[in-house]
Amino acid sequence: MAELSRIASTFARLRGERRPGLVTYTTAGDPDLARSAAVLEALDRAGADVLEVGVPFSDPLADGPVIQRATERALGGGSSLRAALALVRKIRPKISQGG
Repeated sequence: MAELSRIASTFARLRGERRPGLVTYTTAGDPDLARSAAVLEALDRAGADVLEVGVPFSDPLADGPVIQRATERALGGGSSLRAALALVRKIRPKISQGG
């Protein structure tokens, strides 16, 4: 529930500032886990308001071709649900708290 309040507080802050937010999406493990961490840190430093981290899975057909290819690369490199959760656990202390 803490995660939802973190997201809710980010959107409340954006509403208060009367500005749109930037929500980014990155597939965990694309092109590899180390670079995924670097990409997430860079997005945070660049001012992204929300970092959405996608978990690669074996049948991403509804996600469109770009995310499909990202998922294929991530799975090919050994990414998994466990690896994605470990990535988020590792990177979370290094990113801003929504402001």
